[in-house]
Amino acid sequence: MAGKKVVAADPARSLALLWGSHTKPGRSGLTVRAIVDAAIEVADAEGLDAVSMRVVAERLKAGTMSLYTHVPGKAELTDLMFDHVYGDLYADVDEPARQPDWRAALEFVAHRNFDVLARHPWIHEVPTTRTALGPNITLKYEAELRPLDGLGLTDVEMDSALTLVITHVTGTARAGAEQLRTQRDSGLSDEEWWRQIAPTLTHVMSGSSIAFPTAGRVGTSVGEHFQSALDADHVLAFGLDRILDGIALLIAARPQKQQNQPNQS
Repeated sequence: MAGKKVVAADPARSLALLWGSHTKPGRSGLTVRAIVDAAIEVADAEGLDAVSMRVVAERLKAGTMSLYTHVPGKAELTDLMFDHVYGDLYADVDEPARQPDWRAALEFVAHRNFDVLARHPWIHEVPTTRTALGPNITLKYEAELRPLDGLGLTDVEMDSALTLVITHVTGTARAGAEQLRTQRDSGLSDEEWWRQIAPTLTHVMSGSSIAFPTAGRVGTSVGEHFQSALDADHVLAFGLDRILDGIALLIAARPQKQQNQPNQS
């Protein structure tokens, strides 16, 4: 998703903010929580690029400078926003592990993460590799690893399995968000867009020296089946099943005595 470059926050400053009090009001009466909530409202409606200290201040009917007494700048604000949207991901740290088995747990994890990304598509614009580790992101990681513990996987394999699931979810949600944005910007559904371009596409492809029988057949089948170029729910479910099948094979390959034992990385 194209957007302006997000300047990285100072890690130490962000960590102090993330783990500090968000409800203590300053002299202006503002709180970090109120600032973050207002910024998320802007991002949900208009994207992360629309978020600025000035815009957030206007939404709060406050002076821009009063925000800086709580949050140093947009980079730190983005870290706070990113952590905050995951605050209600699970009822508690053991909710994923309370699912019937590890596979049901990872399906639960996948769908919860997908729902957050669907509600807050601006998350795709946040560089997450070095996003400061706030309390909600740390709790998320702990909660999502627990169902994989004691299955015979090493610590590295546990992290890799979880990363594979989350990466699939993120990629699918990103494609779905792009599809919805394109439909909104064009004013056309995928079906309407296809009907509009199909005659021209058929003409130019038939005049090409290269034949595309497989692409034409498969593309047509997908379009007719979903009435769209992409069905994000189908892609999520199909890919998740294949990923979990692979993880199941890895677990099955472990000697039984290694399962339900403390992990060794």
